Amino acid sequence: MVEICALASGSNGNCYYIGNNEEALLIDAGLSFKQILHRLEARALDPKKIRAIFITHEHGDHVRGARVTGKKLDVPVYMTAGTYIAAFKTWKPISYQRIHNNVPVVVGSLTVFPVLKSHDATEPTSFRVEYAGISVGIFTDIGSPCDNVKSHLQQCHALFLEANYDQQMLKTGSYPYHLKVRIDSAKGHLSNSQAFELLKEHAHAELRCVFLSHLSKENNTPELALAEFKSLEEKYAIKLTDRFNAGELYTITL
Repeated sequence: MVEICALASGSNGNCYYIGNNEEALLIDAGLSFKQILHRLEARALDPKKIRAIFITHEHGDHVRGARVTGKKLDVPVYMTAGTYIAAFKTWKPISYQRIHNNVPVVVGSLTVFPVLKSHDATEPTSFRVEYAGISVGIFTDIGSPCDNVKSHLQQCHALFLEANYDQQMLKTGSYPYHLKVRIDSAKGHLSNSQAFELLKEHAHAELRCVFLSHLSKENNTPELALAEFKSLEEKYAIKLTDRFNAGELYTITL
């Protein structure tokens, strides 16, 4: 049994919980420690079960709470060397542990696979977490899905998958041109349609649930994101994450 929950997903902050009956991990800590505790409590999740934090990249909405949260929970914080070097000084965790692309890290009964990806950061990674044959992927902040991302996504029973923007909303929206180009680039974010194609072509045959994640407040809506994936609803549970509250606590069993 694996429990998963997006404590936060979006430009306000990102933090994902993956755990079993005894142990748990956080992927990203883009919220304050106080907010992380509040959202864990809202879903009756015990912070004492958390054994480590894994950081995807150095942007504030993914790492700003890492130093304090790692210290308060007394757990190591894993990230690539590039992410650690690029992170703002006061966000660098005291208990930093270096990770390497595709070299698994074992934390108790949980195994974490770092997955190098394309994004406008120094050495960004996504992650796949495995326990007792169950795999959960956290795939956000991806400009263009490389073979590395595809191969790990194909092994997942549940996914947090980026559906950041609607292409028409981005095109006609108020963002300056240079920012639109960045978001739509191979080092930016996945659009609704890009995420749909990635899932349609590379999903595991036993995929159960997909949480659409990191939705843009300005360039997307929950309705547009869900509509893009409507044709897949008979195959998978398609759900939304929330930027302001802890999302649904979902349990996976094989």
